[in-house]
Amino acid sequence: MESVTIRIPASTSNLGPGFDCLGVALRIHNFVTVSRTTKREFYASIVAKSADLFFERTKRRRFAFSCSGTEKIPRSRGLGSSATIRLGILHGLNELIQRPLDRLSIFQLCAELEGHPDNAAPSSFGGFTVARGKNVQRFEVLPRLKFVLLIPDFEIRTSAARKILPAEIPHTDAVASAGNASAITAAFASGDYENLRGAFIDHFHQLHRARLIPFLPRVVAAAEKVGAFGAFLSGSGSAICAVTLRNPRKVAAAMQRAAKSTSTKVVITTADNQGVRIRKIRN
Repeated sequence: MESVTIRIPASTSNLGPGFDCLGVALRIHNFVTVSRTTKREFYASIVAKSADLFFERTKRRRFAFSCSGTEKIPRSRGLGSSATIRLGILHGLNELIQRPLDRLSIFQLCAELEGHPDNAAPSSFGGFTVARGKNVQRFEVLPRLKFVLLIPDFEIRTSAARKILPAEIPHTDAVASAGNASAITAAFASGDYENLRGAFIDHFHQLHRARLIPFLPRVVAAAEKVGAFGAFLSGSGSAICAVTLRNPRKVAAAMQRAAKSTSTKVVITTADNQGVRIRKIRN
């Protein structure tokens, strides 16, 4: 039996105004193992669709495989869990037939399956990424920058979070969000993280999604009050992410107090600059 294990990092995406464009890979990981088998198995939809697209685009003969995983990334919290599963399947199949696709091509397949590239990009390449269609720019993130996650005990489906977004937004709001997204990109590209302060304000989606997470505004305010550069809804939620260089534990405690919920948990982590890693192959 041939078997390969893939390690894929979580991601926090949008970063407020960088809707469907910006993301950072985080040091929380899912592991997906893909193995050749002698008989076909029943696959979950997310696995079946990933495999179908892989074999269609590579034009390689299908083979039976099994898959299993170890999940450290909570599902439906805006931390890119679905992208990690898709990347695990795509990279696993790719390894088992001698890598017909490069990493960029696999990212593009994953983004197509996801419907947006902002989680697939950082999980694929690591670091801070700017995804523009099929193109990605990537920047290293220094370990001194901390990401503080407040993770509620309820899920939010991306499809549901997208349905509540307006079809149009005012011109002035679009300009303000574009300026903030540009400032975030410049700060990560230069490593001058102090310029992140105040740049996470968004007008594209966050105000509308706040109705799904009622404590979002006060958690963001609490994080900023104790020194974080800012905080934002991670992806479509329900997790909220704060970014800071100082006192991450203090920021975490303030966020949890502001949520006024004993069922939330906090995670303090840093960026993963490696992206997808091939961990183990057995013959």
